[in-house]
Amino acid sequence: MQILFSLSIALFAGLMLSRVAKLLQLPAVTAYLIAGVLLGPFLIGSLGVPGLGFTSFEEIEHLSIISDVALGFIAFAIGNEFRLSELKHIGKQATIIGILQAVITTIVVDIALIATHFMMPDVLPLPAAIILGAVASATAPAATLMVVKQYKAKGPVTSTLLPVVALDDAVGLVLFAISFGVAKAILTNHIDPVSIIVEPLLEVILSIGLGALMGAIFTYCERFFHSRSKRLAMSVAFVFITVAISMIKFEVGGVHIGFSSLLSCMMLGTVFCNICDFSAELMDRLDRWTAPILVLFFVISGAELDLGVLSSSIIVIIGIVYIVFRCIGKYFGASISASIAKSEPNVKKYLGITLFPQAGVALGMAMKALELGEAGNIVSNIVLFSVLIYELVGPFLTKVALTKAGEINPQGKTSNRIKDHQRDTHTNKI
Repeated sequence: MQILFSLSIALFAGLMLSRVAKLLQLPAVTAYLIAGVLLGPFLIGSLGVPGLGFTSFEEIEHLSIISDVALGFIAFAIGNEFRLSELKHIGKQATIIGILQAVITTIVVDIALIATHFMMPDVLPLPAAIILGAVASATAPAATLMVVKQYKAKGPVTSTLLPVVALDDAVGLVLFAISFGVAKAILTNHIDPVSIIVEPLLEVILSIGLGALMGAIFTYCERFFHSRSKRLAMSVAFVFITVAISMIKFEVGGVHIGFSSLLSCMMLGTVFCNICDFSAELMDRLDRWTAPILVLFFVISGAELDLGVLSSSIIVIIGIVYIVFRCIGKYFGASISASIAKSEPNVKKYLGITLFPQAGVALGMAMKALELGEAGNIVSNIVLFSVLIYELVGPFLTKVALTKAGEINPQGKTSNRIKDHQRDTHTNKI
């Protein structure tokens, strides 16, 4: 009962605050995150009233299944953007930008934080500085996709953005694994080529392979049904099972084998949208079905933001350095790589800003870094601080960039009620 009550309050609070956000011309995702912060353990949750907010981080952790499923659907939707018919125009550009901007961001942040290490060696260990550079490459696909969907953004920047975000996380996983291996080697004075090179490449390859296999099976199974509701149910089933399989981890001959649910579900969506002739209609219906899950995901994400990191002045200072140089890396990395890819002027000018949001993947990397002890704790706290800032400001900046690029109607989208009324009026006239 308490869990259901907490979830209903979370959903209600997120939706009501989205009305306030609309008046302030802020993206709805920002409202959901703020609702989570308000209901979290530091504010309303601290009252200790069961069901009214989240009283502890342990309680939030018990709801992690919602976050896992939501990220699966988000990745599945992003995979739908990889239609071959469209990739013929932007595929090469998106690949160049997706890889180069992530690498450039890592280099820029590494340089800044390694310099900070030499200025404050007792505060920021070298392994932590190296890992943070790799974490900086990751972008939050969830917040970005929600802004694009809410404002129905269309244009060159949006078309390039979604594939870049998808590639960005794949490259980020590889960069993190390499940086993690280097950091571990510095701490232990032992270099392990398997953990630095083999394991990250295996994770990417196996995740793509899993997604492709599940996508082919999914498309085959869908053809047995003609009812829209049953096809929708089958879609949900395959996202669930792909997320579940992605959680499996095992070891073979000393090599740790694992999957990325984001990459697997992206590939699931990519294969499905390219070989199924009714995928577009089904994806539209799935978007409507997943709306409440995504609202809950962002409210829970907001509740997970640890306001306690603000109490440490050192973490705040290093966090600001990390945020500033990551933004510089993303902006100029996207601009430089877009110039190399010969993209349109608006892509060069505005794409980098839309890549600022950071959350789930970066937090996952930070949790992995905890294995390094004190250096990992520093990485975790800095990432928590930066995510707090990025999640609250990033969606708004994404909206501003897409508006400046002319890909969002300044007057906003027309509500469904108005559309229905216009359609009914037109029908009556006929």
